Amino acid sequence: MLSKISAKSLARRSFSSATKAPKRVVVTGGAGQISYSLLFRIASGQFLGADQPVILNVLDLDFMKDPLSGVQMELHDCAFDTLAEVNATTNQTEAFKDADYIFLVGAKPRGPGMERADLLMDNGKIFVDTGKAINDNASRDAKTIVVGNPANTNALICAHHAKDIPKENFTAMTRLDHNRALTQLALQTDSAVTDIENMVIWGNHSPTMYPDIRGTTVAGKAALDLVDRTWYEDSYIPKVQQRGAEIIQARKLSSAASAGNAALDHMRDWVFGSSEVLSMAVPSEGNPYGVPEGLVFSFPCKVTPGKYEIIPGYDNSDAFSQEKIKATTDELLQERDMVSGLLN
Repeated sequence: MLSKISAKSLARRSFSSATKAPKRVVVTGGAGQISYSLLFRIASGQFLGADQPVILNVLDLDFMKDPLSGVQMELHDCAFDTLAEVNATTNQTEAFKDADYIFLVGAKPRGPGMERADLLMDNGKIFVDTGKAINDNASRDAKTIVVGNPANTNALICAHHAKDIPKENFTAMTRLDHNRALTQLALQTDSAVTDIENMVIWGNHSPTMYPDIRGTTVAGKAALDLVDRTWYEDSYIPKVQQRGAEIIQARKLSSAASAGNAALDHMRDWVFGSSEVLSMAVPSEGNPYGVPEGLVFSFPCKVTPGKYEIIPGYDNSDAFSQEKIKATTDELLQERDMVSGLLN
């Protein structure tokens, strides 16, 4: 284990959160770019609030222990009021001990010439061990978001091996797709993202996901009345689906700050609730849309403090939507088949 400093030596005692017990937050892939964009916001109170102290457990692999130690040093040097303790570790048992909230950011990236099936298997094996470590060490009510790709199937594997924790406590991130969809529509309609309501992302966090604006409004007006249908089908949907690749082409690196921001949005709304329709990739059991059970699938969700539920009533009977939802469902079924040996 890397070095750590006690809560007593870090947290300031003069602010109101001193009377609250700290919440334990785990971030994996702690020395990576997404985690770097996320950790300081969690530590500063942007996740759980300015009156809630946090204990941060930051996990990475052994060969990353030096940069991980540097991240820990920087967190110390910020002297955040809400940071009660920061532990940098390469040990999963230590990282997940009594965890309340878990951001699973770390995953093996797809390398040159690597087939998708190889990536699924390599990351699947990682998430088998992670699920077991969460099961053996975390709070029974721990809430988890999987960010590392392929996020939906990684979440499925992780939940399967955390057998003593409710499956609904494992989710995957499609909030990044949701945020991208909001912004592209706002740009096209010369509006603010806050003007837009009822945005929905269906399916997988991949280029097959379906950004759906059929029920979306912009400043109270139907979105489909404000945009050309050809633009929606031929430009907007592919733009949102391929946004990650577009960013890689421009930055020569994958999305980091926007991914960390979306993970924080997802978890903060899960903790505190939201009046908005949110896109969350959640277990498909009991869903009202005929999506096969045994998947982690993005649906429109209503979120109240600590809970979410899939919103019924969206009409997916039109041929266009059926085609899009079938494509992303089929991809998730194929992914599940590829890792079926890890789900025994």
